[in-house]
Amino acid sequence: MPDSLALNDFLAGVERRAFRIAQIALGHEQDALDAVQDAMLRLARGYAQRPQQQWRPLFYRILQNRIRDVQRRRRVRRRVMSLLPWATDDVEDAVEQIPDPAPGPVRQLQGAEALGALHEAVRTLPVRQREAFLLRSLEGLDVAGTAQAMGCSEGSVKTHYFRALQSLRSRLGDLIS
Repeated sequence: MPDSLALNDFLAGVERRAFRIAQIALGHEQDALDAVQDAMLRLARGYAQRPQQQWRPLFYRILQNRIRDVQRRRRVRRRVMSLLPWATDDVEDAVEQIPDPAPGPVRQLQGAEALGALHEAVRTLPVRQREAFLLRSLEGLDVAGTAQAMGCSEGSVKTHYFRALQSLRSRLGDLIS
């Protein structure tokens, strides 16, 4: 059983330095606090039973990994946000500037018409093609899962699905892309 008092003393002793390291690396106080807290929790949950002399290097390794995670997440968020036409340099403001995704009345009518045409076209497909299309597209099953559900081979699923897509594309033309 780990000595919880010793672990508490260790964490209290490294808290300020760890926060300073995280704050310098991340440049944001709240992110630094989150990183330190997460590192402390991970050490306490996963490594408290280890000998005390291993805690310091383990803690700082966990902290560095957490800092890298936050930095990586920021880079990805910046890349994604830079692709958006309304994005600004401030990621927090950019999220608030996202336009309302609700389509206008004309787009809603076009969508309803397209959905009706798709529904009608799917109903006219041969049974096996319809099954393959609906299981793959609507249910999101992979080829193996669809084959199991249909009681046929994976190759057969691929053929039925491909033919269904070809048929739907030829029937619906510009409605689907």
